[in-house]
Amino acid sequence: MPHDVIMPALGMAQDTGHIVAWHKNPGDAVTEGDVLFEVETDKATMEVEAQTTGFLTDVAAEAGTDVPVGQVIALISDTPEGSGGMPDLHDTPEEIVASPEPSAIAGQQVIMPALGMAQDTGLIVAWHKAPGDAVAASDILFEVETDKSTMEVEAGHDGFIAALLAEAGEEAPVGEAIAVISADKPEAPVQLSRQAQSAASGSAAPSKAAPKPVAAPPPEKPTRQEKPAVVSDTGRILASPKARRLALEQGLDLTRLVKAGHPQPYHVSDLDVLKSLPDDTPTAVQAAAARHLVAELPTEGFTAFTAWAAETAGLNDSSALLAGLAAASLDLATATVAVEAFGETRIYTVPAGPFGAIAEADPEARPDLQVRDLRCSRITTVQLGAEACPVLSVAVSGAGLRLTLECAAPQLSASEAVTLLSNFAGRMEQPLRHLL
Repeated sequence: MPHDVIMPALGMAQDTGHIVAWHKNPGDAVTEGDVLFEVETDKATMEVEAQTTGFLTDVAAEAGTDVPVGQVIALISDTPEGSGGMPDLHDTPEEIVASPEPSAIAGQQVIMPALGMAQDTGLIVAWHKAPGDAVAASDILFEVETDKSTMEVEAGHDGFIAALLAEAGEEAPVGEAIAVISADKPEAPVQLSRQAQSAASGSAAPSKAAPKPVAAPPPEKPTRQEKPAVVSDTGRILASPKARRLALEQGLDLTRLVKAGHPQPYHVSDLDVLKSLPDDTPTAVQAAAARHLVAELPTEGFTAFTAWAAETAGLNDSSALLAGLAAASLDLATATVAVEAFGETRIYTVPAGPFGAIAEADPEARPDLQVRDLRCSRITTVQLGAEACPVLSVAVSGAGLRLTLECAAPQLSASEAVTLLSNFAGRMEQPLRHLL
């Protein structure tokens, strides 16, 4: 079944996107994750990835075209042949009917924005305006929750709330009209729920509050349950950041979904499926699933070491030096180390040998070890639980450092965990001694 390719909303107040270039031609085979096109907004130029596997067809907007947010600009089909039913975007009106009912309300549509490349729907957490209220373009209209975050969305237009087409607590597909803002104060503002609209239409599929300006209606999107299972080539479990975080907080094992054949990538809603699976793991094993080790250093030599490395060797990236000391403690020929500092995570490839050979890796690379640099924060004690790889946290403790290692039992044996933390502690206390 064809999959819609829409113009994403990359900013809260974005109305249109400018297609800079297509990276695929009509009829080309595409794989989920392939870059389809580049889109430019007032703030940035972004690459937009394919959300499914198939063939790019029915391209309705050429490079250099400005396209309204939420507009379908192409399809990803099962075959290279197109349907021929896509619109000419040059004829798209700015104002369209907000409801297919006879009492249609004219105005500017507010659509469910795409806040992430892999987002299909958004959950409306709360409306900040009621039907009939006056609203400015910069006013917060509603809050939307995705798998990654909860965001406040601005109205984007000046006027009055003529219609709210979904209620708080309901989900709406990306690109779907969920509100209408009219230039004049409406005589009878409307508040509808998606459930009521669906029931009124007599269809199991949610009815759209405003039809897309197309010559023929686009093919109905498949639900996520109908998508084929996606499996990483590296064997890594594909899941959204929020799903991973909640799974760790709740002690849930995503590998059980893999074993059950549940299709990836996993989102927050899949955690309910995971919780419903029969529990085949003994409680004793679950209780011993994490390791937490702490080392106290009365003094530290890393600060002086970074100054020495910058002066004598021109090595000015302190995060790369931290990654080098951590990787050397793992005793691997080549290690991938993620360093989290100041709210930013950078990933490094660390080969055995001089620190000058350390280089930044692909941001999507899977690290062997993560270092959490907390020296510039007020945090001194850490106990966050196991993550996808072993984590070393570095915090200030008096004139020295407190080093914390957290990992799951399958990641490191007890002996390996003790050796790793001991080696890292020695290197952080006297870096030059361990390099000579």
